[in-house]
Amino acid sequence: MREARLILEDGSQFCGWSFGYDADAIGEVVFNTAMTGYPESLTDPSYAGQILVTTYPLIGNYGVPDTGLGDNSLPLLMESDRIHVKGLVVADYSETFSHWNAKESLASWLKREKIPAITGIDTRRLTKVLREHGVMMGSIVCCGAAINKSEDYGSVNWVEKVSCKDVIAYKPDISIFNLKSSIKRVVLVDCGVKANIIRCLIKRGIEVVRVPWDYDFNQLEFDGLFLANGPGDPEQCGTTVAHIRTFLNNPEVRPCMGICLGNQLLAKAAGAKTYKLKYGHRSHNQPVQQVGTTRCFITSQNHGYAVDDSTLPEDWEPLFVNMNDGSNEGIRHKQHPWMSAQFHPEACSGPVDTEFLFDEFVKMLG
Repeated sequence: MREARLILEDGSQFCGWSFGYDADAIGEVVFNTAMTGYPESLTDPSYAGQILVTTYPLIGNYGVPDTGLGDNSLPLLMESDRIHVKGLVVADYSETFSHWNAKESLASWLKREKIPAITGIDTRRLTKVLREHGVMMGSIVCCGAAINKSEDYGSVNWVEKVSCKDVIAYKPDISIFNLKSSIKRVVLVDCGVKANIIRCLIKRGIEVVRVPWDYDFNQLEFDGLFLANGPGDPEQCGTTVAHIRTFLNNPEVRPCMGICLGNQLLAKAAGAKTYKLKYGHRSHNQPVQQVGTTRCFITSQNHGYAVDDSTLPEDWEPLFVNMNDGSNEGIRHKQHPWMSAQFHPEACSGPVDTEFLFDEFVKMLG
């Protein structure tokens, strides 16, 4: 292995060994506390522009499954068709892997997709630095001197980089649902959508029309609107917010659901504000409570921005709240069928406690 370093913008350095592609990289350094699911995390478009630190010490031990496409040209076992992180940092990479559906090692996959990775890092100390200071830019240096150029994560429209470029339609299997006369069509605004969100809609008999982040979907015929997850600062998505606001102001009220970035965009379209969290929520064990009830759920999350509850208009209200820090985890309109969740009901990977929200959305479609 070649020696490699992670250098943070505050000057902190962490030395280790390269086990991915031998190249340098710059990105916002964030940490995820999940114990499993590195193939899904690496292919989650919400990590675009970021260097991912895994706090669980053993990574690579179950290899990488099939990275190909399946039904409806969706990835078989991944969340997109490629790795989106700028780089990967782990404490202990397992060169030996064993799993019934493993097709290759993590290292070979990273090298094939030209993603740098470092092992041998004290990720406990690194995570403490990020928790105390907050997320910051950093660079992976595998090829000699430190990278001179700098980059501001928040100034880049990462959604534009990961969104689809054309309209794509996904149809459910009619032979399974026998609902040809009553199939509902949902427009999904792709801000960096995870494949399992589309799967969760299709398996409920929904026809999904996936459109680019800046596409004016109001010109289409559809029964409901779905706002997907994605990377970066919601302030970069002014065009999307304007289209959502047009939808909300339409006299023809139709259901709407948002997930993650979709929660923030729906809030902004309603008139609320968002802000950046100190180090974000990236894990499989974030507890959220449904507001007004004693129901609490363990959720999978991956976001660095949140909705400011205090700025919600009077006709909107919080739907979920984070039990760790009190931040917003979802909103809903008091009269109309519009709701969102900051966490990931589709999980993948993670707990599926809140997948029932997809059923609630389908019920709203009628």
